[in-house]
Amino acid sequence: MQNEHQIFGIRAVIEAIVAGKNIDKVFIQKEAKGELMQELMKTMKKHNINFSYVPVEKLNKLTRNNHQGAIASISPVSFLSIEQLVEGILEKKDNPLFLVLDQLSDARNFGAIIRTAECTGVDGIIIQKQGAAPVNGDTVKTSAGAVFNMPICKVDHIKDAVFYLQGSGIKTVAATEKTENNIYDIDFSGGVAIIMGSEDKGVNPSVLKIVDEKAKLPMFGTISSLNVSVACGAFLYEAVRQRL
Repeated sequence: MQNEHQIFGIRAVIEAIVAGKNIDKVFIQKEAKGELMQELMKTMKKHNINFSYVPVEKLNKLTRNNHQGAIASISPVSFLSIEQLVEGILEKKDNPLFLVLDQLSDARNFGAIIRTAECTGVDGIIIQKQGAAPVNGDTVKTSAGAVFNMPICKVDHIKDAVFYLQGSGIKTVAATEKTENNIYDIDFSGGVAIIMGSEDKGVNPSVLKIVDEKAKLPMFGTISSLNVSVACGAFLYEAVRQRL
């Protein structure tokens, strides 16, 4: 199915990157070769473009056109720098609420999280440039359009974002099962950033080492974990409860 937020063909993708188009992610056919493909790889690395290798079947599903082994996903929204996001919000309020997503990769989960974040008054979402879920049609649909109202920032590394937030006086709280601290014992009333991990691995251990606090949700069933968007909603609404 053709998507209005796609560019296909190696040369077209190269030109889009060089022209400064808001490329969210590039899908490259596994084992694709050739001089033009090498030029694309160099261009992506030079401009720090998020890309992943996929089987040709995935590319064929994304478009019926001649993709030549490369399809770029164009983001329907623009992204802020962390300085623009954090400083801009701190000028307006003393107790901002930020959400940091560490390697969340599913577009529908991302959309659901954006929708909940918008409903709970989150001031901005921070994601990593490489490996993060794309902002595509699925994201827009599952966010119910909330993605257009939510400031989103992309950073090179989540650790850098955590250090920057801490340096700006924002408390960082990671959602993880690897702690004895209960979510209901954490103070979310001040300036805080809640960090949620990926669907399969959770928050990166290197990030867990540097956050201010860690917290878990109490679990009573036989399944040991919640869907990340549901867990995120529970954390955000505890912050809302404390701030009311």
